Amino acid sequence: MLRETLIAMRDLPRLREISAVLFKHGLGEFVQRLRLPAAVEKAGEWFNLRLPDSADAIPAPIRVRLAFEELGPTFIKLGQILSTRVDLFAPEWINEFEKLQNTVPPIAEAQLAPYLQQVLGEAPETLFARFDMTPIGSASIAQVHRATLHDGSEVVVKLRRPGIVPKVDADLRILEHLAHLIELEFPDARRFVPSDIVAQFARSLKRELDLAAEARNMERFARDFAEDPYIRIPKVYWEYTRADVNVQDFIDGFSASPVSALPAAGLSPPLLARRGADAVLKMILLNGYFHADPHPGNVIFLPEDRIAFIDFGMVGRLSHRRRDEIVDLLAAMAQRDEHAMMGVLIGWTGSVPVDEEQFAEDIGEIFFQYDHVMLKDLNMSQLINDLMALIRNHGILLPADMAMLFKALITLEGLGRQLEPQFQLVEHLTPFVRKLIIERYRPEALLKRGRETLSDGFAMLASLPRDIIRIGRDIKHGKFRINLDLKRLEQFGHQLDKSVNRLTMGIVTGCLIIGSSIVMTVDGGPTLFGLPLFGFLGFMVAFFNSMWLIWSIWLAGKQL
Repeated sequence: MLRETLIAMRDLPRLREISAVLFKHGLGEFVQRLRLPAAVEKAGEWFNLRLPDSADAIPAPIRVRLAFEELGPTFIKLGQILSTRVDLFAPEWINEFEKLQNTVPPIAEAQLAPYLQQVLGEAPETLFARFDMTPIGSASIAQVHRATLHDGSEVVVKLRRPGIVPKVDADLRILEHLAHLIELEFPDARRFVPSDIVAQFARSLKRELDLAAEARNMERFARDFAEDPYIRIPKVYWEYTRADVNVQDFIDGFSASPVSALPAAGLSPPLLARRGADAVLKMILLNGYFHADPHPGNVIFLPEDRIAFIDFGMVGRLSHRRRDEIVDLLAAMAQRDEHAMMGVLIGWTGSVPVDEEQFAEDIGEIFFQYDHVMLKDLNMSQLINDLMALIRNHGILLPADMAMLFKALITLEGLGRQLEPQFQLVEHLTPFVRKLIIERYRPEALLKRGRETLSDGFAMLASLPRDIIRIGRDIKHGKFRINLDLKRLEQFGHQLDKSVNRLTMGIVTGCLIIGSSIVMTVDGGPTLFGLPLFGFLGFMVAFFNSMWLIWSIWLAGKQL
């Protein structure tokens, strides 16, 4: 209750704005269901925002996308993160989230010059031989300008928008609160763990706000591809780079759209598709650090069929264990082994109960659809989408890194097919999977895993007596506790608290009525309207208490 009050007080203006936009786009029922503060819940009436009758026909995914666009940077980025959760949302929702655009009006030129001097420490005309005040791109978090260094190097200056950090912080506090309310009020949504999604989103967005962190990502990828002549990562100029500004090489090349223009520029779309796929798969399976959004806008084609990747604000990371699991999953898919695939997927479910028999049967049904499809003809995106539909139907929640990985693979195959209609991602996956399997069973790798297993086993055995002694001591002193995670326990506590408050108020009201009745029969003392003053005041307090009780009970019944 204290947290809700503090959030409402600190962020009430933004809460009102969010509530008004949701009402405007026909999502007012969602606001009311969450039982937001009354002042916020009435925002739709204050702003007199009502959808026209024809808007009822607009599908919910479109209305949510329009609301996110109007709510600004935080919600646009939230939609982009949700577009990676192919395990949670059906394709119609994913398609709408992917349409969220970052294009916003640029910083006013009168504000830009002093802001640049504040950020860079010196006037741009001093630091650069040339600085173009007109941005070449303007997004919700940052805008990009072209410039030339004094040594003649062509660069881009990525500049974080002024005042965005406090607004994002307020939105993240509100989203955290909304996620908590959703888990309480929408039982069906609880399995999606909204609080975890918001926490993942907050970490991702704060990293994206830090332009120096993006620069560190770029240097990591540059090291990984230092020996690859066909992949280019922009160079970072650290003397100008910090959290709110990022200076990097300007990459002059060609976009994937339109593809028909690439051959005229001396480029081979099929070769570009193959090299791009190999680069992203190397990031994922070998390096464990990948560009999470390889869409056409973040890929630039260069002469000699080279490829440059830009915009490293959203990246994914895979541990060695996770990469082993991916290899097991891909090997099971290639061998049509539903039991092996089920073992990997169920390992990702955590504590979510799954009907394993039905799950295996459904996986077998998917494999049956692809039984006579040659490996070179396998549509990886369609297979992943089918698996994601199966996962959604069984209520399985993928780990965040795996959801991001599958979305990146779908995006990659889409870009490959844009360049070459016959492109098949699985043809490029097979050599990587084969190499990883061979690496896994090399004597050195087996020996290393054996040493790690023995080390873990000895560590567990060494700590076992100490753990047993500690448990025995806790039991002896009555300190042994078992923590139970009961659903809606906090909500039950709130409801119990409200019920006790009403019961207490009812008892106090009854006592006031009885006491006031006794006072009315006693002669003497001050009077009001010819009645004993204290008896009259007691009846008035009892009356208002009764009205409050009736209103509270009626309102509680309405909200059920």
